[in-house]
Amino acid sequence: MSAQEKKWGIIYCPKSGSLRPKSRWQKIEKCLSDKGVSYDFVQSENSSSVERLVKMMINNGYTTIVMVGGDSALNEAVNCLMQTEKKVRDEIALGVIPNGLMNDFAKFWDIRESDIERTIDILIQHRVRRVDLGCIRYNNKNGERCRRYFLNCMNIGLVASVIQQRRRSSGPFGWRKLAFIPSSLLMIFQRLEYKMKLRINTDVIDRKVMTVCIGNAQGYGFTPSAVPYNGLLDVSVVYHPEVAQLIEGFYLLYSGKILNHKSVHPYRTREVTVEKAERALIGIDGRLMNTPVGPFKVTVEQEILNFIIP
Repeated sequence: MSAQEKKWGIIYCPKSGSLRPKSRWQKIEKCLSDKGVSYDFVQSENSSSVERLVKMMINNGYTTIVMVGGDSALNEAVNCLMQTEKKVRDEIALGVIPNGLMNDFAKFWDIRESDIERTIDILIQHRVRRVDLGCIRYNNKNGERCRRYFLNCMNIGLVASVIQQRRRSSGPFGWRKLAFIPSSLLMIFQRLEYKMKLRINTDVIDRKVMTVCIGNAQGYGFTPSAVPYNGLLDVSVVYHPEVAQLIEGFYLLYSGKILNHKSVHPYRTREVTVEKAERALIGIDGRLMNTPVGPFKVTVEQEILNFIIP
C-alpha cells in the first residue's frame, strides 16, 4: 500500500462570507493532530478549483478524500469522481467535514458542523456505505449531451431562486441562516409560478407550478422521507398556495412535515422527465447550474459511490 493510500487527502473549502476562515481550519487541524491522523491538505481558491484539486487527489493515489465544505463542494467532488473509471472510483471513499452555506447531506447522516471531534472520529472509523446519486441528463446551449450528478437534491423554480438570493444576501459576517429569511419572504410575495410539463410515473403534470424538488436525500426539507440508498427519488411538486397557507407551509417545512401541506404533491419514482420548465432556474445541491436547453431527464444511479458514514 502506498503512502497516499494510507493518508487522507483533505480539500479545505473556506466558507463563503466567513470573517475568519482560518480559525475553522485551525480547529480541524488541531483535532487531526491530536488524533494522529496522517493526511495531506490543499485549500481551494474558489468553487471552480475544487474539481481540479479532486482530480489531483485521484491521480496521486489517495483512496480517502475528505471535503471540508458544504453540499456544493461535495457536488463538485462527486461529479469529478464520476468522470473516473469505475475500478478507480470503487477504491475511493468520500468523506465530509461540514463547512458550507448548506450542509444538508451531512445532516442526513447526523454529521454536524459544530462537532468537529465526533466528525473526525467517524472518518477514522471509516465505515463506508455505497450511496445512490441523482443524475440529470440534458443538452447544453451548444447542443452537447451532458450529465450532472447530485447527492442531495435538484430544485426547479422557486427554491432555486431562493438559493440564488440567499447567496447574494449572505453578508461578510456569515449570517447565513438569517439570510434565508429575507430571501424566502422576498420570493414569496413575488408569487412566482412557472409553466411546467412533467412526467412522473404514469402522471403528466402540465400546469403552473411554484417549485419542484427532486430529492436523493432530504432536499432542504422538501423531500423529508428520501434516503440515498433505496434506488428511488422522492419528488415534491408544489403548486402556489394562498397567502394564508404560506405561513402554514413554513411551519411544516421547518418541522419536517411539508408533505402534509395541501399544495404539496409527493411522488416516489426512478425517473422524472421535464418536458418544459419555462424561465425556471435550476439548482443542484445548493448551487445554480446552467439551464438545460429543451427537455431533460432525471434518474437515479443506485449504490454507485462510496461515502463514509457514522
